[in-house]
Amino acid sequence: MFHQTKREGSAVLIQALFRRLPWLLLALLSLLAPSLAQDNPSGLPLPRFATTRSEPINVRVGPGTKYHVAWTYLKSGIPVEIVQEFDTWRKIRDVDGTEGWVHQNLLSGTRAGYASPLMANGEIALRSSRSDEGSVRARLGAGLKVVIKECDGSWCEVTASHQDQNQRTTSYSGFMRQEELWGVYPEEVFD
Repeated sequence: MFHQTKREGSAVLIQALFRRLPWLLLALLSLLAPSLAQDNPSGLPLPRFATTRSEPINVRVGPGTKYHVAWTYLKSGIPVEIVQEFDTWRKIRDVDGTEGWVHQNLLSGTRAGYASPLMANGEIALRSSRSDEGSVRARLGAGLKVVIKECDGSWCEVTASHQDQNQRTTSYSGFMRQEELWGVYPEEVFD
């Protein structure tokens, strides 16, 4: 016959509770997740990337027109990272890390980014396929803006444009390594 002391019974109960603790915590987090998303006015994840929609755009030091203008974007399509939301205002961060506030209507979900070579003063090969063996279509210098069509977690399909001295624009489409692009997160997938 098996007999168990109160101390042994308590130890078994505590062990069982600790084995189930991770699952209990996950269940609790899944219940809290919808309420946490409600704290974010758009319901979209933070941080996330976007682009400026129009020109000019005043970037303010706070979330509202009563705040001073910190700087002004003179062109549309500039990639920015949305890092915070307050009502209809979005706190953005640019490629240099500078932050300010813009109204949500001045931003677009279009994805763009900047070429960011891993090597200082390096170039990025824009390839014909999602492979280092793909032929090189163009070489992109650091800071060149690209429009991002899609990313698979390792490679992104982009279009880069260049304007020559005679104001003629040449566009190149191809693939670049995701890690060499500011405007997407590591291993982010979208199309």
